[in-house]
Amino acid sequence: MKPVSDLRDQVGESPVWSPAEQVLWWVDIDGRWLHRHHPATARTQSWATPERTGCIALHAQGGLLAAMETGLWRLQPQDDGTMDTARIEVVEHAHENMRFNDGRTDRAGRFWAGTMVRDMSLASDAGALYRYDGRGLVKVLQGFITPNGLGFSPDNRTMYLSDSHPSVQKVWAFDLDEDGTPSNRREFIDFTQHPGRPDGAAVDAEGAYWICANDAGLVHRFLPDGRLDRSIAVPVAKPAMCAFGGAALDELYVTSIRPATPPPEQATLAGALFVDRPGAKGLPEAPYRA
Repeated sequence: MKPVSDLRDQVGESPVWSPAEQVLWWVDIDGRWLHRHHPATARTQSWATPERTGCIALHAQGGLLAAMETGLWRLQPQDDGTMDTARIEVVEHAHENMRFNDGRTDRAGRFWAGTMVRDMSLASDAGALYRYDGRGLVKVLQGFITPNGLGFSPDNRTMYLSDSHPSVQKVWAFDLDEDGTPSNRREFIDFTQHPGRPDGAAVDAEGAYWICANDAGLVHRFLPDGRLDRSIAVPVAKPAMCAFGGAALDELYVTSIRPATPPPEQATLAGALFVDRPGAKGLPEAPYRA
């Protein structure tokens, strides 16, 4: 696994591959940056964001949909380094000092994103999972400290969601109906039995669930029945989220977090975006469409 550029994020998150553009988009939450990497030219470009951005998704009408601190935004980055921004939905947080965190679209093009209290030491369960589609922004689930690990099975009938807070460390599976309503919540992975804490995730074409093991420097692959298939080493302790990309969707991109004091042997790599060919293929992320 190797870094794709010299760029180093504070909190690298939400990698999303754009098949139409053949580029990878991702964000630096605390750095307040949106990034785009073009593998064919090895060029990486960045845009400043008006708020901390927890997650992004491709938008069917062009540009990106972003979940930030105060709500959902439409972002339209320009090649000259400028970006058109517009807030399209305001969220009413249950607690002060909250923001959106992990999120993505499901296979039907609905956008899902979780919220959290920024100070994780408070262990506040004020976090919730929201769904955004033609019916607006709706709170679907609540009672989370740090919602993470959102993913959807290839047939869109199963939704995965974790709480990555050290006091929880669980991944759940839900049945997802055609209307976008989750039900039958059940434990999928007890992460206390595996190295690291559950962070961002992706689902491959075979339905296996890949999840970053924060603090362990690993990405785990779990089969649909919850069994651990294998683990891939990342050269930093804090991988944050993974996504499949590349022309054949056979490359695994992994963002990472740069701690305040990274281990000396990781100081030059912490916060990097990494890429590897793990021997599996992903599925294209559906753009958001109302």
